[in-house]
Amino acid sequence: MRLHKRRGVELSLLIGGVLISVLGYVDVGLARNGAVPPDAAAYGAGLGFLALLAHLAVRLRAPYADPLLLPIAVLLNGLGLVLIYRLDLETPADHAAPTQLVWSTLGVALFIAVVVLLRDHRTLQGYAYVSVAAALLLLLVPIFFPAVNGAKIWIRLGGFSFQPGEFAKILLAVFFAAYLAANRHALAYTGRRVWGVQLPTGRVLGPIVAIWLVSVGVLVLERDLGTSLLFFGLFVILLYVATGRTGWVAVGLLLAAAGAFVVGGLEPHVHGRVEDWLHPFASIEAGRGPGQLAQSLFAFAAGGVLGTGLGLGDSVLIGFAAKSDFILATAGEELGLAGLTAVFLLYALLVARGFRTGLALRDPFGRLLATGLSSIPALQVFVIAGGVMGLIPLTGMAMPFLAQGGSSVVTNWIIVALLIRVSDSARVPEPVGVEPGAILPVTTEVR
Repeated sequence: MRLHKRRGVELSLLIGGVLISVLGYVDVGLARNGAVPPDAAAYGAGLGFLALLAHLAVRLRAPYADPLLLPIAVLLNGLGLVLIYRLDLETPADHAAPTQLVWSTLGVALFIAVVVLLRDHRTLQGYAYVSVAAALLLLLVPIFFPAVNGAKIWIRLGGFSFQPGEFAKILLAVFFAAYLAANRHALAYTGRRVWGVQLPTGRVLGPIVAIWLVSVGVLVLERDLGTSLLFFGLFVILLYVATGRTGWVAVGLLLAAAGAFVVGGLEPHVHGRVEDWLHPFASIEAGRGPGQLAQSLFAFAAGGVLGTGLGLGDSVLIGFAAKSDFILATAGEELGLAGLTAVFLLYALLVARGFRTGLALRDPFGRLLATGLSSIPALQVFVIAGGVMGLIPLTGMAMPFLAQGGSSVVTNWIIVALLIRVSDSARVPEPVGVEPGAILPVTTEVR
C-alpha cells in the first residue's frame, strides 16, 4: 500500500499556526495601545521563517513523518511568545519575550540538527549507559549553585542561566526505553508474584530501580519535586508498557502517594506549598492579601467561558512567576474556558500522535522511546495545570512551549524532533524484498 507523505498538509497547518500567532500578537497591541505593534510583521516573518526551515528539514530527511507534530509545536511556541509579550507590557523593566524568541530559535536549530543528523532512532539504543551517566551528571551539577526560589535546579553564570534537569529528561527516557526493551521478557515473566504483581528478579530490576532512586534522590535534595514526580511517572509508564502488567500502575500510585506524604510533611519548602494548596485564601483571611495561588484562581474565575480578551486581564498581579509557573492563568483569564480547552486539546493531540507512533513502530525500543517522549509533556501539563488550578500542590515546572524558560523550550523542541524521527520510521514503506513487520538490523553496541 502506498503511503502519502502529507508534507503539503503539514505546510498548510504551519501557515495556519503562524497566522494565529501573528493575529494574537496584533490583538494584544490593539487591546493595550489601540494600534498594531510596529514589529508585528517582523515577528510574523521570524516565526514563519523558523517554521519553514523546520518544515524543509522534515520534508528532506523525514518525509513520512507525522504531519501534525511540527505544526502543533509551532503554534504552541507562537502562543507562548504572544502571552509572554502581553505580560512584558505590564513589566517594562523585565522584558522576557526577546530572550524567549532567541531560545526558541536555538530550539528550532537543534530540532533541525536532530532531524538531519539522526538517521535511525535505534542508534540511540547503543548509547543507553552514556545517556544515564550524562543525565545523572546534569542532575548533580546544580547542587553546587545557590538556590533560586527555594530550589537548587538552576545554573547561573553571569547573565546566563539554564536548568540541566530539563535535558536530563530526554536522556533518562532513552535509558529507560533501551534497558526495558532489552529486558522486557525477564521483567514480565520471571520472579515471584506478590499481591497480584509479578516482581522480577533483583538482577533484572535492580539496575534500573537504582538509577531511578538516585535520580529522584538528587532531585529531592535540590527541592525539585516537580521533576521528581515527572521521572517517577515516566518510569512507571514505561515499566507498564514494557511488561503489560497493570499491577505496576497500582504500585506506582501507592509509592507516589507515600513519597508525597513523607516529603510534604518533612521538607519545609514542600510543606509550605502543601499548606498553600490546602488553604489558598489563608493569607487573605490573615490580612496579608492574596498569594500567588489565590490570584491564579481569581484569574481563572475572571476569564469565564470566553475570556476577557488578550491584553485585558490582570494576571500580572500573580507576581514574579506570572510568565513562568503561572502563565496558564493568563491564558485562562484572557482566552477563557474555550481558549484554555483549545490549548489543552493541542497538548492532547501532540501526546496522542506520539502514542500512535509508538503503537505503529515495529521495534520494542522505538515503541518505548515514543511512549516515553510523549509521556513527558503529558505529565508536565498535568502537574503544572493541576498546580495552578488548585488540584494538586504547586511544583514549579514550566508549561511546555508556553512558559518563559529557555531550557524548557529547547528541550521540548528536541522531544518533537525525536518524535518526528520515530514517526518517519513508523510510516516509511518497507524496502523491496523485506517482509512486512520485519525489524531491520541496526548497530546498537552499548556505549
